[in-house]
Amino acid sequence: MTLTDRTQLHRRPQRGSREEADVHAVLDAAFLAHVGFNMDGQPFVIPTLFGREGNTLYLHGSAASRMLRLLETGVAACVTVTLVDGLVLARSAFRHSMNYRSAVVFGTARKIEDPDRKSHALSVVVEHLIRGRWADVRKPNVQELKATTVLEFTIEEASAKVRTGGPVDDEEDYSLPAWAGVLPLSIVPGTPVPDERLAAGIEIPQHVSRFRGSAAE
Repeated sequence: MTLTDRTQLHRRPQRGSREEADVHAVLDAAFLAHVGFNMDGQPFVIPTLFGREGNTLYLHGSAASRMLRLLETGVAACVTVTLVDGLVLARSAFRHSMNYRSAVVFGTARKIEDPDRKSHALSVVVEHLIRGRWADVRKPNVQELKATTVLEFTIEEASAKVRTGGPVDDEEDYSLPAWAGVLPLSIVPGTPVPDERLAAGIEIPQHVSRFRGSAAE
């Protein structure tokens, strides 16, 4: 991807990548994005669900959303995602870290007006959340589409950064009597809890029962 000062990695550049495939891999593994923007001189960072299709991210929400109303004007914005894969516990407090995958994406958004395109974008968001869900549920009706703002956010520039492996201590600290290593972390789905008003005879669908905790699955 295009390289400017916005995505130039200065610290630990060996952990970074500007390859589309690497950026997409991080985005596809995440549920939650944080959208950063500036409104009247005040920075805001808002969490939101999203979906990706090619180099486009789809963002959605209430038509009254302040964030979406600003983004649809084409202001510059930054979308970030982070997945924490483990706590890296070193022998010294200074060397503690974490294993992670992150992506920082810059671009601008446009409002989708066409109902068919809006519905398609929402299907991408739902499928990003849990693959196979869109085919199993009622699709948005005309009034629901009118009440929902959907934006297509074009990825103009992006970078990914990943840390893996164990702690890196100072040589003189390796003999210290402190445990060191990695405490792995992951999203692990629990047992599905049926809605109390679920109609009789409806079984848990496979896309729910087989879900393993990644938006890419």
